[in-house]
Amino acid sequence: MDISIVIPLLNEDESLNELHDWIVKVMQSNRYSYELLFIDDGSTDDSWKVIKSLSVKNTNVKGLRFQKNYGKSQALNAGFKEVTGDVVITMDADLQDSPDEIPELYNLIKNENFDLVSGWKKKRFDSKIRKNIPSKLFNAAARKTSGVKLHDFNCGLKAYKNEVVKSIDVNGEMHRYIPVLAKNAGFNKITEKVVAHQARKYGVTKFGMERFINGFLDLITIWFLSKFGKRPMHLFGLLGTLTFFIGFCFALYLGIDKLFFNPTGRLITERPQFYLALTAMITGTQLFLGGFLGEIILRTKSDTKRYTISDKINNQPF
Repeated sequence: MDISIVIPLLNEDESLNELHDWIVKVMQSNRYSYELLFIDDGSTDDSWKVIKSLSVKNTNVKGLRFQKNYGKSQALNAGFKEVTGDVVITMDADLQDSPDEIPELYNLIKNENFDLVSGWKKKRFDSKIRKNIPSKLFNAAARKTSGVKLHDFNCGLKAYKNEVVKSIDVNGEMHRYIPVLAKNAGFNKITEKVVAHQARKYGVTKFGMERFINGFLDLITIWFLSKFGKRPMHLFGLLGTLTFFIGFCFALYLGIDKLFFNPTGRLITERPQFYLALTAMITGTQLFLGGFLGEIILRTKSDTKRYTISDKINNQPF
């Protein structure tokens, strides 16, 4: 199969028919073999009913329905486990991503051998105060922290080699950082392509300003995971050892001073340095144990399922 298209959605029943027809037109005009996978992330409108009707009309349409809303990352992760195409395209269901971009994205993966191509919505139709300015700050911080030189990390329109999506685990709210996850997994041929951005035609956005706060917190998480995710002892063990050593030096100084220089003076427990030393040694011990436990967990962790699928459509194309 040439292309798998993964579309996570939440309450987008008004746009699905139009999006489906647009994608099919592009697929047929380029003679691609394809599958179109909709992931209904707990919609409360008629989105699943529309997906079911599309699957009857078009055997290339497949669908997953979550029992409740788990978030975009979980939806993409579930879709990535299902797809079989050589090239995997992700896009949003709100018609702000143009399916006309798919052939060029496909060619960049197949003909120029990129591992991942990320869309760049250079000209946007969003509110500057609510989305554009925070997005620029967020992307600048992401570039600086991750070392991945992309202008638009959060663009939903991306193309991947199949082996990329099979090698990464997207959880929490890490869908913003899939290029970083891919780089950390060893896929370094990452580029971007300017893509068209269209104004929302139906419904309202499902994301508020809190996504930027969450995004920056996730950025710190992914920075830590990329640096120390496989070796937490290197960070916590080092910090714990240094902190304990500083506390021990304070305690040693207090002991020597009391025994040899000021035996008749005030008690050690009456001096503030004693509590600094005690706090430092306890904190250092805790940090060291935290790193040690992290190493044990890494070696014994099991892959746990983080979502529940309530319904599934799995057409087999003729």
